[in-house]
Amino acid sequence: MTRAQLEEMLERFAQLRIVVVGDFFLDKYLVLDPRLEERSLETGLAARQVVAKRMSPGAAGTVTSNLRALGAGTVLALGAIGDDGEGYELLQGLRATGVNTEHLLVSREIFTPTYTKPMELQPDGTEREIERMDIKNRRPLPRKIEEHVISALRRLASEAHAVVVSDQVQERNCGIITDGVREELARLGAELGNVVFFADSRERIGEFRNVIVKPNMTEAVRATKPEATGKPELELAARCARELSRRTGRPVFMTAGERGIVVVEGERWELVRAIAVRGAIDIVGAGDSATAGIVCALCCGARLREAALLGNIVASITIQQIGTTGTASPAQVLARFDELDAQGKG
Repeated sequence: MTRAQLEEMLERFAQLRIVVVGDFFLDKYLVLDPRLEERSLETGLAARQVVAKRMSPGAAGTVTSNLRALGAGTVLALGAIGDDGEGYELLQGLRATGVNTEHLLVSREIFTPTYTKPMELQPDGTEREIERMDIKNRRPLPRKIEEHVISALRRLASEAHAVVVSDQVQERNCGIITDGVREELARLGAELGNVVFFADSRERIGEFRNVIVKPNMTEAVRATKPEATGKPELELAARCARELSRRTGRPVFMTAGERGIVVVEGERWELVRAIAVRGAIDIVGAGDSATAGIVCALCCGARLREAALLGNIVASITIQQIGTTGTASPAQVLARFDELDAQGKG
């Protein structure tokens, strides 16, 4: 891919209409200053003092933030959140990035999923994350919400260039991507051949059909060889990704950490190498940012390898943003591409 081709592709992102369906979380960073710590009069326990807060959309919200940062013209959030303070903050964050939240149901029957991340200030001014606190729904998704998601999917998918699935909740049927929603996605994926269906799932990547899936190596092995133990080798994981491709009837993009992304189509697989970066990194949200790059590229007709390259470029930018769920702009993407080009000629 040349720079001119990349520029043309990035300009076309403004025409895209992408639906992101799944688990929208709030990422809540609380900065603690240990020098201000007090002792509770009631309990005698430490009362940690918050001196700053950072809120941003997480999980499916990380995908929407990255899609919008890359210039995707219309991004629609589909799912449900709680009628609570975290839900208010999440809606504010989504709308601030230009995401359409018309189809994000607000319900008193569920929590707004939230990752609360206390960040302890260090003497040198840096931050260290300590024990996280998670708010998740651990009861089955109410039928009314599932019906809302399925009905909206049927209306929105045919008018979209892509449907991106973010299945974050480990407990079966307790998140937005229930068995019923997954079945509807399989039906729509088979019916709408001109729409890119792309799924990421922490626990059930092996259960999707008629959609492109993006597991990491551990997820690919666990989905196809549950008896395997230990850290998977690349060759084994690639064979498992080929099996996933047979099951889904679609290509597979398997993330391989610092090595890059393995692209599988049919029986062939190829490693598209990651972009080396210097200095401290924060990998939170890296997979979601790669998803945004891959999906936008596929919607514009990019080849699988080119889409994986863009995913790697975007992830290489976001991992350098410490203590936040980062994004990458078209200008940053072009600058990173120029760095790679210069290295190649050096």
